[in-house]
Amino acid sequence: MGYRANCFTLKTEFDVILEQIKDYAFAVTFDDESSSNIIMDEPEPIGSDEGPSSSRLLASAVGHCLSASLLFCLQKSRVPVKRISTKVHTTLARNETGRWRVQALNVNVKADPTNEADRERMRRCLEIFENFCIVTQSVRKGIDVQVAVQKG
Repeated sequence: MGYRANCFTLKTEFDVILEQIKDYAFAVTFDDESSSNIIMDEPEPIGSDEGPSSSRLLASAVGHCLSASLLFCLQKSRVPVKRISTKVHTTLARNETGRWRVQALNVNVKADPTNEADRERMRRCLEIFENFCIVTQSVRKGIDVQVAVQKG
């Protein structure tokens, strides 16, 4: 199942499989053959820190989505950039019941245009690129998550 949007096809449904390796370390397999499988883990002392945690991957997903969205807009607007780099500062805090939550994601994107004349042409993209980021807008609105646990 997919949706064709301009120059790419967006899969509107996909699966990600997580299988426990040991303790809190899980192998993550993507159903997209071009994606590399990864290992996720929790930091010490709970886990062994063998891979990024869920919070770090969430921050990475938001940062990547915003970076890619800005780059896409700049390319469509024919504004060449030397490079884009993004830093996502993540704040974890306890909620009112004492549970740890991602409290804030502060994203700082640096886009270096090839020449100074393009800075003015970047303005329109800077106004709209966030609206096209699937992950960021989904996180901002809240995502419906349904959970089922099956035995054995």
